Amino acid sequence: MTATAEQRATVDIRARMEAWRETIDAALERFLPPAKAIPAPLHEAMRYSVFAGGKRLRPALALAACEATGGVAGDVLAAACALECIHTYSLIHDDLPAMDDDDFRRGKPSCHKAYGEATAILAGDGLLTFAFELVAAKSPPDLAAALVREIAEAAGTTGMVGGQVLDLQAERDGDKSILVESIHAWKTAALIRASVKCGGIAARAPAGTIAALGAYGTALGLAFQIVDDCLDVESSTSTLGKTAGKDAEAQKVTYPSVYGLERARQMAADAGAQARAALTPLGARKETLAALVGFVLERTT
Repeated sequence: MTATAEQRATVDIRARMEAWRETIDAALERFLPPAKAIPAPLHEAMRYSVFAGGKRLRPALALAACEATGGVAGDVLAAACALECIHTYSLIHDDLPAMDDDDFRRGKPSCHKAYGEATAILAGDGLLTFAFELVAAKSPPDLAAALVREIAEAAGTTGMVGGQVLDLQAERDGDKSILVESIHAWKTAALIRASVKCGGIAARAPAGTIAALGAYGTALGLAFQIVDDCLDVESSTSTLGKTAGKDAEAQKVTYPSVYGLERARQMAADAGAQARAALTPLGARKETLAALVGFVLERTT
């Protein structure tokens, strides 16, 4: 039996992810302030967290979407690195005692454990601010404003930051099924959606194509976070690189806690199917983005 293009892409996606990771890491190495630049403790902490590991999913999605819509990857590279800086800032702050209070991230001591709470807070602030400086300075001038706006909306009070607040307030009374959808849509899916849309913006794709990418990103982000919820229940601290079982201990509103593990897994698969369906307008160019759905659903860390 001859493999389909999508099947071939699925087999190849881990190699593609590794290639994208290397590209992003090399660019981040160039873009970020040197570790010894004054104030050195701040820049060391920023780099410590950025280069602690990670899949680089968000920047990879930006590069993949740009390629899938006929763009030049270099046009979205600064935005892709900015998205990783914002994601890393969110992890630094998420681990703080006032938030989710975790001592480990990506198998290493969290930033606040390695550098102290004050420096960790400022390292997160530094990465967030640097992200927008990077997009403005290094993106094609005719694209910078649109890219900044897309990322800012996803990272702000009706995106990632707002989702974090909902997560912290989740113990209040209310419809838990609606609440968990809102938390995931804002806290996680918004930045993943922005990553994909930035690829389309950088490719100067038509509005309809960018809208399709947005729908794909929203569904993919939901699938990603549901899988994350399930891994917190099923996996170990050594495998995850962060403390397993924290969601249940903190009584977080998650898909397994609301729907049960089996149904949550099915809902992740359904969201993945929605993501793939959203790619229909891309025709034959959709294979890599479709394969990334499988990568998200099948991940173990």
